[in-house]
Amino acid sequence: MNNIGKIKQALKDKPYAAMLITGQASRLFTGGFNSSAGAFLITQSDAWFFVDPRYFEMAKNKIADAEILLVHKDTTFPKMIGEKLNELGVPSVGFEDGYITYAGYKEWADQFNVTLEPAQSLMTELRAVKTRKDLDGMTRSQRIAEKAFEEILPLISRNITEKELATELVYRMMKNGADDKGFDPIIVSGPRSSLPHGVPTDEKIADGFLTIDFGVKCDGWISDCTRTLCIGQPTDEMVKVYETVLSAQEAGIKAIRGGVSCKDVDTAARDVIENAGYGDYFGHGLGHCIGLEVHEWPRASQLSKDVFPIGAVLTVEPGIYLPGRFGVRIEDTVYITENGCENITKLPKNLMII
Repeated sequence: MNNIGKIKQALKDKPYAAMLITGQASRLFTGGFNSSAGAFLITQSDAWFFVDPRYFEMAKNKIADAEILLVHKDTTFPKMIGEKLNELGVPSVGFEDGYITYAGYKEWADQFNVTLEPAQSLMTELRAVKTRKDLDGMTRSQRIAEKAFEEILPLISRNITEKELATELVYRMMKNGADDKGFDPIIVSGPRSSLPHGVPTDEKIADGFLTIDFGVKCDGWISDCTRTLCIGQPTDEMVKVYETVLSAQEAGIKAIRGGVSCKDVDTAARDVIENAGYGDYFGHGLGHCIGLEVHEWPRASQLSKDVFPIGAVLTVEPGIYLPGRFGVRIEDTVYITENGCENITKLPKNLMII
């Protein structure tokens, strides 16, 4: 069953009669077609894709299981979709409340003579489960990212700035087949390695830890990986922190399987860091699911009340960050199965010293 079919099937158990899909990643998931604008309207029996002239011809060639409707210059998306809803006579329509502003909601509501029902969970839950074909796409993105990372290793020295290294990394991502970077790379060195989401600067790479968090986008699928290297010889405490983070990641990965509590997976890794005396310095969750967006549902976190579905793809990225001194994060991406998980990240995790 394709994804339009999955959405039709999911609507059978919902209180609303149709689903309006407007988020870019959700549109790509639904029809396999990437565009900066457009909207799907789906009922249990039919599907329509509303699109402007920029994408009309491409959509007709790409989307086989929905009628393609042109939103021409004399009308608007809300007006055309409202007319279709009136034609269908449905009492309510679900919408992606996670992807619409209040102003956008008001615009839809002014044109629709039906009840708008918040329905983000339908798309969130469907998108959380990746098929083996989806996983192949994600693995391809990961391999492109890894190749780019390996190519920048010889460039790392005290004579290159963080920004220059980030630029070289993105260049090699694109050269090796990425459609785009998955997100802005995080490259921080020396004392700045204690910043979990630090931004690369014009400062040259400093002695101490060098954290590189990176990913690519290819055919819509995004990869995410972090490796921490050391410029110069690490101190005993630096080695201890690195080994603690690695042990925490291994404990987290060991705890993962379909149906397990997201909080319990986070706890498995967090306990290792707390027992080593660094609990106060691991301030974020263990990881997030990933796919057509960098951050998807669910997350491994102490705040989560969810369980991991079989087929979810999760980053596992514990870290220890000592303010003003140094930080370490190690991140892999895993595919969750019934009895465990499969790690699609192949880069080595031994502490690399440059």
